[in-house]
Amino acid sequence: MTTLKPLLAKNRSWAQQRLQRDPDYFGKHLDQQQPHSLWIGCSDSRVPAEVLTGSHPGELFVHRNIANMIDPDDDNFMSVLQYALHYLKVKRIVVCGHYGCGGVQAALTLPQMSLAQESSSLARRISHLREALSEHIAGRDASQPDAQTLNQLVEANVIAQFNRLVQTRTVRNIWRSGQELNVYGCVYDLASGHLEMLTEQTGEEAV
Repeated sequence: MTTLKPLLAKNRSWAQQRLQRDPDYFGKHLDQQQPHSLWIGCSDSRVPAEVLTGSHPGELFVHRNIANMIDPDDDNFMSVLQYALHYLKVKRIVVCGHYGCGGVQAALTLPQMSLAQESSSLARRISHLREALSEHIAGRDASQPDAQTLNQLVEANVIAQFNRLVQTRTVRNIWRSGQELNVYGCVYDLASGHLEMLTEQTGEEAV
């Protein structure tokens, strides 16, 4: 039988360790949060933003979904973006993909999957991702994709989602207002644990 006990036990141990190192660890964030960055990443359990960046509570405002997608028609995503920029006034946005992304692989192999025949939310999500990567997928062998092909598609997806983000009205208006904001596209390597930057754009470049 699966219970919550293991997670609760780990939580108590984690909290105790933090308090031993810093008695005010939790107290300093009680009244407000002042994150410096909005992190838009993949839902994959191997890429937790706070862990791989060595961040503490209050430092990152995080939105995660399958394949770190940017969808201007998604109220869930757009509400996070608007809150981060208008109320938290973060100065940095990071769009982060990762090698070995199952969402990107599914986008490549979708025609061979039973998922292609479904009308589920997941099927629509992967279909939209495939459309975003259509020019990069065209001509590639989807039957047995190698690691290099998948890695290239992961990087292409980061760039595609980055471009979508910087073209949103919300981001453009922030830049036009003169508010400081830098946007970065990054990829995380599961094998090395390293984060690498692929692209960036600042307000000065956009205005």
